[in-house]
Amino acid sequence: MTMINRLFAIGDIHGCFDSLKELVENKIQLQKDDKLILLGDYIDRGDKSKEVVDFIIELSENGYDVIPLLGNHEAMLLDAFEDEKNISKWFQNGGYETLRSFGINSVKEFGINYIDFFRQLKLYDEYENHLFVHAGFNDEIYNPFADNYHMIWKCREKYTHPKLIDKIILHGHCAIPYTISEDRIRTGNPVVNIDTGCVYGVHTGYGRLTALELYSRDIYFV
Repeated sequence: MTMINRLFAIGDIHGCFDSLKELVENKIQLQKDDKLILLGDYIDRGDKSKEVVDFIIELSENGYDVIPLLGNHEAMLLDAFEDEKNISKWFQNGGYETLRSFGINSVKEFGINYIDFFRQLKLYDEYENHLFVHAGFNDEIYNPFADNYHMIWKCREKYTHPKLIDKIILHGHCAIPYTISEDRIRTGNPVVNIDTGCVYGVHTGYGRLTALELYSRDIYFV
């Protein structure tokens, strides 16, 4: 395993490109010997989904160690692309904003490069004793890594599964106030939610995009 300098995770982005750019370039000042795991939900609700996706692709192309995971919003887009009967569910969850950001009128108009990007997103990642996932794992089956639905839709605050109990688990999906996220990090909770609702700025306690550096437990907000 190649040694890295810093290990970062960033929570749900939802089209908040300006916050993402500020966080990566100025707050954490990402270097090529760092590893960055993005926890999914790059699109929908916010107004700059295309800029977010382009930025992630550009980081990878420029040699940064970036691992983007699949969120439920990317999954809904892919479901809509594959079968039109799934479009209404995606639209109810912010799909219109994503179409506007990409300057298109139909999910079928997405460039194949973007569809391929969404299709290759991993459901989870593991590095050392850390697990990264968009939502959570099924704690009640023999192989918790076999339940794709749980990984993008279901959050848990603690795990008892033998394959999970000794891991530090980073996830997003279920937006929480940044003060609660920070408290769980500071108290050493092994299950850490860093979705602090960057796209929900009108609600008190939300509206921040959060990055966590796992080795130092340093927290970065924008």
